[in-house]
Amino acid sequence: MIPPASHSLREQIRAHIVEGILSGRWQPGERIVERRIAAELHVGQTTVREALRELESLRLIESSHYKGVRVRSLTAADLEESYLVRAGLEQIAAELAVGRLAEDCSLLKVHVTALYEADRANDGTQQVRHTVAFHRELVQAAGNGVLMHTWEGLGIEVLTALSIRWLGTVHKSYAEEHDELIQAFQRRDPAIGSLVRDHVLGCAPRA
Repeated sequence: MIPPASHSLREQIRAHIVEGILSGRWQPGERIVERRIAAELHVGQTTVREALRELESLRLIESSHYKGVRVRSLTAADLEESYLVRAGLEQIAAELAVGRLAEDCSLLKVHVTALYEADRANDGTQQVRHTVAFHRELVQAAGNGVLMHTWEGLGIEVLTALSIRWLGTVHKSYAEEHDELIQAFQRRDPAIGSLVRDHVLGCAPRA
């Protein structure tokens, strides 16, 4: 049963389903039964249905009248398309945020410190968590609500986790790559937008 929390019930159900997919509880092509989730979590089927619709908009699941709801068999090409959009959004965010982050990168540094620890421990869960949090802070620093909303709508955490856990995307060091971005912000690198764009594209899975 889902415990009370500050997040909406729908968000908690969505997180439960995403974790089930990432952990392998539901495999690509496998059916997700709405009523079973509702019974397991002691929630209404309507709320579960709303959470599933959100995941369908992220292309994580697919539904049809005859086959019901199933986990999509995502490929590297599918994920790469989303990374192309994300790279463009973060390029704009970096260019808007450079002045602010040149003065104060403390929020970004928190996640880089955590990434060094996660890299040493080879902790994939923490690598995903702090990689996403770093980029969320970067986009937030742009101070553009529309940009932030669009970026969030891509489901960055899910995409990052899928790239790492399903497709085995490997980097030399999550911490080092993000530390280099901090240094670029601090020196007000005029190419900061391109650096961030190339960084994101470098993380994308390859078809």
